[in-house]
Amino acid sequence: MVQQISTFLMFTGQAEAALNFYASVFPEAEQGPVKRFGAADAGPEGKLKSADLTIDGQRLMFFDSPIKHEFDMTPSVSLFVECDDSQEIDRIAAALGEGGQVLMPLDGYDFATRFTWINDRFGLSWQLCFERK
Repeated sequence: MVQQISTFLMFTGQAEAALNFYASVFPEAEQGPVKRFGAADAGPEGKLKSADLTIDGQRLMFFDSPIKHEFDMTPSVSLFVECDDSQEIDRIAAALGEGGQVLMPLDGYDFATRFTWINDRFGLSWQLCFERK
């Protein structure tokens, strides 16, 4: 039986920066233990081997891959965040959009009072929504 399903985020050198950034955007987030690559490990010594960040019960796992891959993050999978009010969506959208790419501008749509879709500076895709219709 499955114990838990979590979102696994693989980076190539920016995992700790992303972890710290998301913890600042979502101040209620809880950070778990951080493990780093040691001298005898396959990854660069001191780089993030694994860490967890739990946002509103959703666990994100962070990893710095020592292997260069032919792929990166894609917006075909995104984190969907339902915001409590329009000030919250404004704040989160501004933070995640800084240095990123807006895929759908923050606006009213026929499916939501306010919505935006953003790839942040690390390439992670976020959909932010206030009042789904």
